Amino acid sequence: MLWFMDPPLLPLPLTYTPTFLSASPLLQLKETALEFSWPITRIRASFPQLSSTPTSCSVENAKAIAALVQDLNIPEANFGLASGVSAFLWLYSSIQGFKPATVLVTSELPLGSGLGSSASFCVALAAALLAYTDSVSFHVNHQGWLSFGEKDLELVNQWAFEGEKIIHGKPSGIDNTVSAYGNIISFKLGSLTHMKSSVPLKMLITNTKVGRNTKALVAGVGERMLRHPDIMAFVFSAVDSLSNELTSILKSPTPDELSVTEKEQKIEELMEMNEGLLQSMGVSHATIQTVLQTTLKYKLASKLTGAGGGGCVLTLLPTLLSGTVVDKVVAELESCGFQCFIAGIGGGGVEINFGVSS
Repeated sequence: MLWFMDPPLLPLPLTYTPTFLSASPLLQLKETALEFSWPITRIRASFPQLSSTPTSCSVENAKAIAALVQDLNIPEANFGLASGVSAFLWLYSSIQGFKPATVLVTSELPLGSGLGSSASFCVALAAALLAYTDSVSFHVNHQGWLSFGEKDLELVNQWAFEGEKIIHGKPSGIDNTVSAYGNIISFKLGSLTHMKSSVPLKMLITNTKVGRNTKALVAGVGERMLRHPDIMAFVFSAVDSLSNELTSILKSPTPDELSVTEKEQKIEELMEMNEGLLQSMGVSHATIQTVLQTTLKYKLASKLTGAGGGGCVLTLLPTLLSGTVVDKVVAELESCGFQCFIAGIGGGGVEINFGVSS
């Protein structure tokens, strides 16, 4: 079991505005001020046969997508977006077909920082496309937003997973599932279990702004396992034990404020131990250590999230922690050039609001 306590993968605020004034689908990425379009005739010729059900992108279709993306001449500074544009082409063509429309994407998540921005993108895109094609049904929740039923939510998740496969190759499916369903998920041997926490956890997320190569980090852990198989086996066994204990803590009842405090103290210890184990795997970074040392001065527990090697760090903000202390921690971290924001753990999943505008 892997300890998955990343912040909630909030659906990207995605505005999907269909228009039939153009003969081309248009993808607008607000944060990068970039937009891409393709002639409908070119897309139709690239995908002569498409399935209306969630389907993996074939080798032939992958080559067609690569050609479509190559024609865009994406600026070198933004070339990391190419995989996301590829996922867009596959999901748009498969779900929307060959109808022209404009898709505007805005994101509150920093890209490429281990917070699941690609999964949120795929989930929001799949949900918007399915909603517009009337392929799914909704019910109005207590906040006035439209939520998917169980069957349709699974359809959204399946399509999003296909988009994630284009971006990452062999994703676990955790990120898109959390983004689609919300709440918390435990993952073991390919099995995903949905769960709700009885503790209202709040995290300070610090983005070190250091990019990392996930494949290289994973490969490094694999090489360390080959060099020290017995020791690494104990490390992974310890991570599994931490995960099981965390699951028990989150599921157990919380009748009063004292119980919440006691649980938070146990979670802090687990986070500290988990961070130590992650360091022994070789996935830490100097900037991560800076965050850990800074938050430790305020007696706060932190751990890296995602692949490590940079990216983001989670810091538990106890319920009784004063706002003044939080402000001081944030100010000190931001003075180091980091980006900070606060998120609740176990938020809601994907929702639709047809009234959202850019």
